[in-house]
Amino acid sequence: MTKEVEGIFKSSAFHMVGDGFRVANYFPNGNKFGRKISPFILLDYHPPFYYSPTKNKRGVGVHPHRGFETVTLALDGYVAHHDSGGNSGIIGPGDVQWMTAASGVLHKEYHEENFAAKGGNMQMLQLWVNLPKAVKMSTPKYQTITSAQIPKVELPENAGTVHVIAGSYQNKKGPASTFTPINMYRVQLNKNGKATFDLPAGSNTGFLITNGELLINGNETAKENDFILFNHKGEEIAVIANEDTQFIVLDGEPIDEPVVQYGPFVMNRPEEINQAIEDFNNGKFGVLEDA
Repeated sequence: MTKEVEGIFKSSAFHMVGDGFRVANYFPNGNKFGRKISPFILLDYHPPFYYSPTKNKRGVGVHPHRGFETVTLALDGYVAHHDSGGNSGIIGPGDVQWMTAASGVLHKEYHEENFAAKGGNMQMLQLWVNLPKAVKMSTPKYQTITSAQIPKVELPENAGTVHVIAGSYQNKKGPASTFTPINMYRVQLNKNGKATFDLPAGSNTGFLITNGELLINGNETAKENDFILFNHKGEEIAVIANEDTQFIVLDGEPIDEPVVQYGPFVMNRPEEINQAIEDFNNGKFGVLEDA
C-alpha cells in the first residue's frame, strides 16, 4: 500500500539562531504537525549561506536541554560542539552529531575555528527527537557519526546513493543508536534516478528537499526547501528525480505520550517543566564555560 502525500509545506521565515546559524523552521513553529510527525518535534534547516571570515566565535553560547535528543547533519561547513558531560567534537560535510540530552546537559555550538577564520559556505540541518517517558531522565550521551561510518547503498542504473544514518535500508544498518525505531537517510539522486522506500505501516514520515525536484508516487512534485508530510497508513514511497536532487528521509514510530515543551525542555507534564527550570537554575545540569 502506498504511503500517500498528506501535504507539501514551506518553511517559516529565516531567523538567526545565535549569531552563526541562519535557519528556517518547519515545525513546530512553521507548521503545526503535532503527533503527525512524532517522534520528531523540531526541524530547523540552514540552507547554503556564505559566512565571511572572522576571528570571533560565531554560533550559539551555553544553553540547556532536557527530555529529548538533538541531531545535527552537516551538509557543508564545520561546527564544533562542547557539552557539560565532557563531550566535544567537530562535524563536517556528511557527518552527524547525535546528542541525547535526556536528564539534562548544557552545550554550545560554534563555527569551527579554522572554518570561521577562512569563511565559507554552510549548510546544516538540526532535528529534535523526542524521548519516551521511561528514558527522559536517563544519563545523557553523545554520538559523533562520521561520513565514513555511514553505510552507502548504491542504487541500480546509476540512480544515486542512499546514506543510512539510522535504521536500515536494503539490509544496510545505520550506525546511530536510537531509543525508539527511527529510519533516517540522506539521499542523492541523479536526474531521472528512481528510488523506492518501504517504511513501516503506522510510522510517521517526512522528506526535506535540500536541492532539486522530486516526483513522488507519480502524482506530487516537491521542490528545493519543501517539506513533504506523508500519511502514516501506507508503507511504500516511490520517487523519481526530475533533476539532480538531494533530500533527507525522516521516519519514526510515534511516541503516544503527552508532550509539553517550554523552550529547550520537552517533557510529559507541566510539573516536569517546572522541575527542569528549577534544576537548571540550581546548577544541576553541570558546568560549561562559554569561553
